[in-house]
Amino acid sequence: MDMLKPPFREPNYVERKVEVEHRADGSIVLRNPHPLRDVPDNMIAPFRRWSAEAPDRIWLGMRKPAKQGFGEWELLTYGDAERKIAAIAQALIDRGLDQTTPLMILSGNSIEHALITYGAILAGVPVAPVSPAYSTMSSAFDKLKYVFELIEPKMIFMQAGAPFERALGSLELDGIELVSVDGSHGTRFADLVATTPGAAVEAAYARLNDDMVAKYMLTSGSTGMPKAVIMTARMMCVNSVMPKSVTRADENEEPPVLLNWLPWNHCFGANAILNNLTVAGGTLYIDGGRPVPNGFAETVQNLREIAPTNFSSVPAGYSMLVDELERDDELARHFFSRLKSLAYGGAALSQDLYERVQQVAIRITGQRIVFSSGYGATETAPTIMNVHWATERMGLIGLPLPGVEIKLAPVGQKMEVRARGACITPGYFRNPTKTEEAYDEEGFYRLGDGARFVDPDHPEEGLVFDGRTAEDFKLSTGTWVSAGKLRVDALAFTNGLLQDALVAGLDRDYIGILGFPNLAACRSVAGEPGLGVEDVVRHPAVLERLAEGLRAHNKDNPGSSTRIERALLMIEPPSVDAGELTDKGYINQSVSLGRRAALVEKLYATPPGNDVVVV
Repeated sequence: MDMLKPPFREPNYVERKVEVEHRADGSIVLRNPHPLRDVPDNMIAPFRRWSAEAPDRIWLGMRKPAKQGFGEWELLTYGDAERKIAAIAQALIDRGLDQTTPLMILSGNSIEHALITYGAILAGVPVAPVSPAYSTMSSAFDKLKYVFELIEPKMIFMQAGAPFERALGSLELDGIELVSVDGSHGTRFADLVATTPGAAVEAAYARLNDDMVAKYMLTSGSTGMPKAVIMTARMMCVNSVMPKSVTRADENEEPPVLLNWLPWNHCFGANAILNNLTVAGGTLYIDGGRPVPNGFAETVQNLREIAPTNFSSVPAGYSMLVDELERDDELARHFFSRLKSLAYGGAALSQDLYERVQQVAIRITGQRIVFSSGYGATETAPTIMNVHWATERMGLIGLPLPGVEIKLAPVGQKMEVRARGACITPGYFRNPTKTEEAYDEEGFYRLGDGARFVDPDHPEEGLVFDGRTAEDFKLSTGTWVSAGKLRVDALAFTNGLLQDALVAGLDRDYIGILGFPNLAACRSVAGEPGLGVEDVVRHPAVLERLAEGLRAHNKDNPGSSTRIERALLMIEPPSVDAGELTDKGYINQSVSLGRRAALVEKLYATPPGNDVVVV
C-alpha cells in the first residue's frame, strides 16, 4: 500500500543500522555503528568559524516589541554575535567570575539571553537558566529560592526587571550583581556588550576544555524540588553532532533555518535546538508564539514570513497548525517550500493528525514529509535516540544515535532504558546521594523509562516508550497497568483535546483518566471561542468528542490494563508550587493524583456526575 502513496521528500538519512548484544542477565545493549561527525573543540569554536566563513549570515532573529500587531525582526549575524560574546566574556572576567561563580538567568528566550550564555561559557562561567515559572507563576518562590541557594550565583540576568520584582524580593541579593536589558535593575546589559575584549579573552578561550562545567540545567525529581544537572562542555559538544551523524554529508546542503519556541531553560531547546543549530551554522528565529490560546496567532504570522527547513512542535501545536494549513493554501505553500522534516515531542502524535498534515503536504508539494521524534533527558544532553528513517508509524522513540550505548535492563515488568557515553552527565551538583543512585554498576545512567521493540525479531524497526518504571500500578484484580505508556497512547487518541492527563485506577476495578484540557481545541469543538473554562469542560460537544476518541482507543486496546472507562476534564492546571509540574514540563503523576484525590473520587463516584465521561 505504501508504494501507492507519493514518495517522501528526501531527508538525507544514512542507512539505518543497529548492533544488538543480548546478555546472559537478560539485558540488551544497542549501538549505532555509524561514525560520529567531527566534534567541535568547544561551544565557542562554531562562532569563530562562522564569523570568519559567513559573517553576514543571520544567527538569531527576534521580533521587537510593538504596541499593536507584530514588531519588526531584530537580526543578529554571526560576525556581530562573535564580537559581542567576546565583549561579554571580558566583562565577566573583569568582575572575577569563573567556574566557582555561576550566572543565573531568569528570563525566557531572547537574543540577549543567548549572548550572555555563550559569553559566560567563553569566560568559563557556568550558566544556570531557570524556568521563568519559578519567578512569575509561583507565589511562595520555594523552587526559585531552593535553586538560588544551591547554585549560589554571583550574577543574575533578566530581560526586563518588572516581571521578577517580587521574586527578587524573596532572595538575599547582597554581593550579587543584577543585569537587565531594560536597565531597570542593576547593570545595563549594553554596558557588558560595550566592554573591549583583550588578551584575557584569548587566554580564557585557550583554557576551555571538555571537563569544564558549561551549565547547571535544572530538572525535577519525584520530590518536586529541582536537581542541578552538571552539563559539561564535552556533553554539549558531542551531543551537538550526534543527530547530524545519521544524515549524509552534503557540501551543498543549505544551513538549517528554524522557527522555534522551546524554552532554553529546558535542555531540548537550549541544546538540541540552539547548540546544534549554531554548530551547523544555521539561523534560528525565536518564536514568540505558543501552541496555547491567544498565543498561536504569532506562530502563524511568523510562518507566513519564515520558511523553515525543519519544524518541531508538540501534538497540540500540530493540531492548531494543520487547521491553518488546511484552510490557507498560501501559508501551506510557504511552510512546505523548503521543509525537509517535521518532529514532535511531549506525547505521541495521533495518526489522525499525521494523516491530515500529510494530506496537505501531498496536495501542495506532491510529496510526503518525514516525521521524526527523539528521546533523551537533561542528564543525556539530551538526545540519545531518534527516528532517523521514513516511517508512517507515530509514537516511536527510535534507535540509538552514534556516540552512545543504550542498555535495556529488566526491571520488574519492564525493560528500563539506560545510557552510557560522552554525552552523559557526571552527576548532580552538590547531591552525591542522587548522583550515586543515578548509575548502575557498569556506569549506565538510569533514565527510569521502559521501552520495548516494535518487533523483537526486527530490532531495526525501533523502540517504543513503555511507560515509567515507577508509575506502574495494579487494579483491584491484580492486573498491572503501565500508566506512562497508557497516558501517551490515550493522548494520541484525543485529537488535541487534552494537553496532558493523569491515569487513575490504583486498587480500583477499572482505569479512569483526569484530563488537563487544551482550551483552544476544546473551544473550537464547542464552537464558542469565548467560552469560560468551567463551561468548556462541561460542554456536551467537547465531552462527546472526548468520548469518541477514547472509544477509538479502547477498540484497539480492549484489555483491562489498557481500556479507559471514565474520564473527567479538570479546571485547574498543574501547579508549579505544589510540585505537580516538573521543570521538564512533565506531570508528576503521584504528586498530582494525591493533590487531586477529591477529583479521583468524583471520577469513580456511583452514579457518575454529568461532567464525567463514561466510555
